Amino acid sequence: MSAIKIAIIGLGYVGLPLARLLATKYAVVGFDINLNRVADLKKGIDATQEVDNKLLQKVLANTHGKEKGLFITADATYLKDCTYYIVTVPTSVDKNNQPVLKPLLSASKTIAKYLKKEDIVIYESTVYPGATEEDCIPVLVKESGLVFNQDFFVGYSPERISPGDKVRTVENILKVTSGSTAETGKKVDALYKSVIKAGTHLAPSIKVAEASKIIENCQRDINIAFVNELSKIFSLMGINTNEVLEAAATKWNFLPFKPGLVGGHCIGVDPFYLAQKAQQFGYYPEIILSGRRLNDSMGAHIASEVVKLMIDKEVKVKGANVLILGITFKENCPDIRNTKVIDLYQSLKSFGVQLDVYDTWAKKEEVKVEYDIDLIEDLYTNKYEAIVLAVAHKEFADIDILKLKNKESVVYDIKNFLATKDKSL
Repeated sequence: MSAIKIAIIGLGYVGLPLARLLATKYAVVGFDINLNRVADLKKGIDATQEVDNKLLQKVLANTHGKEKGLFITADATYLKDCTYYIVTVPTSVDKNNQPVLKPLLSASKTIAKYLKKEDIVIYESTVYPGATEEDCIPVLVKESGLVFNQDFFVGYSPERISPGDKVRTVENILKVTSGSTAETGKKVDALYKSVIKAGTHLAPSIKVAEASKIIENCQRDINIAFVNELSKIFSLMGINTNEVLEAAATKWNFLPFKPGLVGGHCIGVDPFYLAQKAQQFGYYPEIILSGRRLNDSMGAHIASEVVKLMIDKEVKVKGANVLILGITFKENCPDIRNTKVIDLYQSLKSFGVQLDVYDTWAKKEEVKVEYDIDLIEDLYTNKYEAIVLAVAHKEFADIDILKLKNKESVVYDIKNFLATKDKSL
């Protein structure tokens, strides 16, 4: 193989941090079909805030990927001289929770146009076990005319990006690697090991690596579903769930999961990938899908709890002014994809309340396009009959809730985060 030159296909929450890191050591071509995204990145601006703009600008290069550094483009012809192709496009589900592989297959088709002998294609997108070999590789073979594991080779190294986390960044998270042959696995592992400080784990096969990624998110989903169910039970008993969890956490092996809305582009999606594949083998995964159903029910449940509290305080529900704090899928992150706050919003709206949504991280234009919600830019004093903390952005810790409330207001703090004693959970 000639000198290493890397193409990153997809410059979102996963692709850009990886491209930035690899560009500190290699010539990297960052490719994305989103023209606005590409234009911003060329200026050294990352709207996702995953990569510090100064760090991004430090590695940007206008050498068309001929020298060390990151060359960003929407022109696929610049992929032709690359030796490694790393696919970091999103994988989602449709309205029936069936896997959507179109972006992954489209990326494979693009790569195939420029694939050469000895090249290696590495997939990072989360998929069900078998997707790389059963869905992606056939596209590479058909479109390139090359022979798999003879002319070109494939690896799988699942992404482990945690959006908004400035401590566990890509170089500080141990990387699982794999290859279509033993030799390919070693090459893929060596590539990542050269930049990942936390080290790597070479899995024995692509399917093992695929499965390891998907069960990480399934496990977290199930654990959160358990504490969400506890919150429903303890609410009926008049017991504060967070106080119970704090007491239980004094045991050395208790897992500290918290109740809340579980959305996003990983935990809220990936369990359906494994479930769908399992059903192809004639097995119906009860625990995985049960956890998903329970977590998907939390928006409506919380809305119902808020309304009950309003009724208990003799607050008129219909026409009441209600404030939701946060619309992103997690704290300190601008990502609104698959946020479950929208379930809370729609459920509250069905009760006839007047809703304001305030978020210091979300992009106002994106929220309008995606959910048809107009974010408010300023908080109103003495306006709200109910306030719901949905996302624990760090800026919300400084909000004086008392100034926002009406006389008989309800404050429902999903995350047990607000600096007030008037909490309901």
